Amino acid sequence: MLANDKLILALPKGRILNDVMPLVRKAGIEPEAAFNDPDARQLNFATNNPGLEVIRARSIDMATLLSFGAAHFGVAGADVLMEFDSREIYAPLDLKVGYCRMVVAQPEDSAQEDNPARWSHIRVATKYPEITKRHFAERGVQAECIKLNGAIEIAPSLGLCRRIVDLVSTGSTLRANGLVEVEEIATITSRLAVNRTAMKTRPTELTGWIERFREAVHDLPS
Repeated sequence: MLANDKLILALPKGRILNDVMPLVRKAGIEPEAAFNDPDARQLNFATNNPGLEVIRARSIDMATLLSFGAAHFGVAGADVLMEFDSREIYAPLDLKVGYCRMVVAQPEDSAQEDNPARWSHIRVATKYPEITKRHFAERGVQAECIKLNGAIEIAPSLGLCRRIVDLVSTGSTLRANGLVEVEEIATITSRLAVNRTAMKTRPTELTGWIERFREAVHDLPS
């Protein structure tokens, strides 16, 4: 990561990208035309700013890219930042998009007779084992985590465990699988995150981009 390199902005693939791009454009960043082509296979793109390139990556990889300096700054969900929990990442700005909640859920029939205050050891299926363990450890509960990367809601019906920790937006997927929320762990939004070393070595450039994004967020309709 040299001082005269182009800055690299990492943006998440998938649903969140649609929410983020209006802010990116309000901040004055317009990627080359191929960025908007769903059939384009390239992953890094030039922008209208000669000193800035954009890359697309999986949301779950954002913290790794930022922590190790592969990207100077980027957009990452608070869930990813919390799970990775890296000291090398500075997240100065809540972009106020991508709202969802991280919750504990379990089958509706067992939830009616269950008392979370009595838990001492539980087995949980989740994409977020570190967050889950920290959350329950604060209550003195030992959480045995089964790591799954998809279809978390199906775990109780398959007998893997009785409880899950996952992100919910409307809760429709939980309901469709006979699950109900037991408790909320955190509210999740997308954040503008920066590699700490880059912030120290290129403070003027990165502070400028942070302020542009801050203004873009401020201009969002309330």
